[in-house]
Amino acid sequence: MVGRLELAPALERPDLLAPPVAAFLSHWSRAGEVQVAPIDPDLADTEAFCAAYDVDLAQSANCVVVAGKRGEQLRLAACLVLATTRADVNGVVRRRLDARKASFAPLEQTVGATGMEYGGITPLGLPAGWPVLVDPAVAAAGQVVVGSGLRRSKLVLPGAALADLPGAEVLSGLGREL
Repeated sequence: MVGRLELAPALERPDLLAPPVAAFLSHWSRAGEVQVAPIDPDLADTEAFCAAYDVDLAQSANCVVVAGKRGEQLRLAACLVLATTRADVNGVVRRRLDARKASFAPLEQTVGATGMEYGGITPLGLPAGWPVLVDPAVAAAGQVVVGSGLRRSKLVLPGAALADLPGAEVLSGLGREL
């Protein structure tokens, strides 16, 4: 049990998953470790969610999409950090993407590229080829709460499983304390 979440195996509740997430889980070897819980979509933002469902911020991970540019070339990546930290976009991420400039990807671009709802973006089911940059604290965590691709639910899975996602790279210094 995580906080006050009513968990169920994610594969048994595709109605609580964004289509790309459900499709990904249908063939991922670690899908059996993933649970899902319905939540109030008005409480999807991390701080409100953690307060309402008694989930520690250190057990919640945020997934943000970053756009890095060098000349005309645009590179997108997902960054996964604990909610007690912030992704080092202009340092670690920018260098990893070999970009001159890096910033959070615009809302419309993120939603369009992922097929997920803003506020529910998750590293599971992202487009093929995207790097998934994982802070070591996320990978070392026990059970971690992440988005489901929808604002009305959350996923719970081992942090180590997130480090096993396609394109995942555990990147030291990614998360900076708030």
